[in-house]
Amino acid sequence: MTPGNDSFVTEFILLGLTDQPYLQLPLFLLFLVMYVVTVMGNLGLIVLIGLNSHLHTPMYFFLFNLSFIDLCYSSVFTPKMMINFISKKNIISYLGCMTQLYFFCFFCISEIYVLTSMAYDRYVAICNPLLYNVVMSPKVCSSLILGSYLVAFSCAMAHTGCMLRLTFCDANTINHYFCDILPLFQLSCTSTYVNELELFIVAGINIIVPNLTIIVSYGLILTNILRIRSTEGRSKAFNTCSSHIIAVSLFFGSCIFMYLKPSFAGSMNERKISSLFYTNVVAVMNPLIYSLRNKDVKIALRKTLSRRQI
Repeated sequence: MTPGNDSFVTEFILLGLTDQPYLQLPLFLLFLVMYVVTVMGNLGLIVLIGLNSHLHTPMYFFLFNLSFIDLCYSSVFTPKMMINFISKKNIISYLGCMTQLYFFCFFCISEIYVLTSMAYDRYVAICNPLLYNVVMSPKVCSSLILGSYLVAFSCAMAHTGCMLRLTFCDANTINHYFCDILPLFQLSCTSTYVNELELFIVAGINIIVPNLTIIVSYGLILTNILRIRSTEGRSKAFNTCSSHIIAVSLFFGSCIFMYLKPSFAGSMNERKISSLFYTNVVAVMNPLIYSLRNKDVKIALRKTLSRRQI
């Protein structure tokens, strides 16, 4: 009967995005379209990068991993959320909730560090182009990705481990559309002080350190771009970074609003809307940003389609 650590709750009820019946079907259709675009877009980028040798460069190696993360990330909660839109009772088991929480943390933190690695890649490409192939060697790129996954694994274990120590007695209604950390804190019948401290430290490190790295990288990039005398050269350098800047702004902006804001500031509805950006919108936008604005990807797509026709 007891799922873990003397918890009396065996299942949770997810309130979802809204309790308005007339919105359930439109929201289901909206998120269905978004999920299909997310899967097709990210899977398409993975296949294109894998099949085209001219895309086997550090930049696209990171983009390959980013697409893989977005594909898995959106699959952690979107299918369950869509089922909840058309179900009468939105139930998730205790074990299912903790599993969802773990993989949400793992892929979210992985994305943070892959985006940070991409910022470093752009810094080297623009500020040290002659040394690019040496600095961004396959070994370095693999180490950055492996490091991203190891940090994500450790932090996800810390978040989930701390959550498992809490006891949930009677309240089991989660005011969210997935098993997120803050809504679960509200249901605990034991002190969450240690959990809140752990969340503040781990989330703070995982947002502040990557943000500082990205800001410093782009500060140096901007300084270098301003030294370029030709307008065409400046424009090309800005275009190289613009896609990444958009992706970083969307992801980090919503994460900062959600996790570094005091728990008493802002309603849970505001937090739900904010979380939609880093759980759904970013995963949809990334493949569009990196494909529609990228000549190499367009060329690779044309080549791949022409091969299939032959």
